Amino acid sequence: MLNIGNLVLRAGGPLLPLGRHVPFMLQKLVIEKAMARLFAEPLQDGEFDVLQGRWLRIEVSDLGMAWSLTRDALGLRLAKDSPVDVCIRGNWKEFLLLASRQEDPDTLFFRRRLVIEGDTDLGLAIKNLVDSLDSDLMPPRLWQLISWLGAAAKEPHRAPAHPV
Repeated sequence: MLNIGNLVLRAGGPLLPLGRHVPFMLQKLVIEKAMARLFAEPLQDGEFDVLQGRWLRIEVSDLGMAWSLTRDALGLRLAKDSPVDVCIRGNWKEFLLLASRQEDPDTLFFRRRLVIEGDTDLGLAIKNLVDSLDSDLMPPRLWQLISWLGAAAKEPHRAPAHPV
C-alpha cells in the first residue's frame, strides 16, 4: 500500500533530474546561501577547516548532477569544475538517507551505495564531519521534512508519520 511519503518520492523522483538544467550560477547562489545559513556555527567553530584549500566533489549519479566544494576565508564555496582531492558519489536516495540519518554512514559506504574515491583520509574526515553535525542546525520544519522523506525512502511499504 502506498503512503503519502512514497507518493511524494515517486512524484518527485522523475522531476529531480530536471535540476541539472538549472544554470550553475543559480545553483551556486542558492546552495552557498543555504550552506552559509545552515553551517554558520560549525564554520565558525572550524569544523569545515578540513576543506581549506582542498576540494570535495559530490556526484549524484542518477541525477547527472555534481558540485565541487571547498572552504575559503568567506565560507563554503562551490565550483562547477575544479581539480578534486576526493569525490563522494551515489544516487539521490542514498544522500537522502544519509542526510535524514535513516541509514548509518558506515553502512552506506561499506555496502558501496556511497563511494569515496581519491584521498580516502579526507573522504573519511568529511563522512565523520557530516555524521557529527547536529540536526538542530536546521530549521525544525526542514528537518521534519528531510526525516519524513528519508523514512519513506528507507521503508517504502511502511507509512511514516506526517511531517507537520
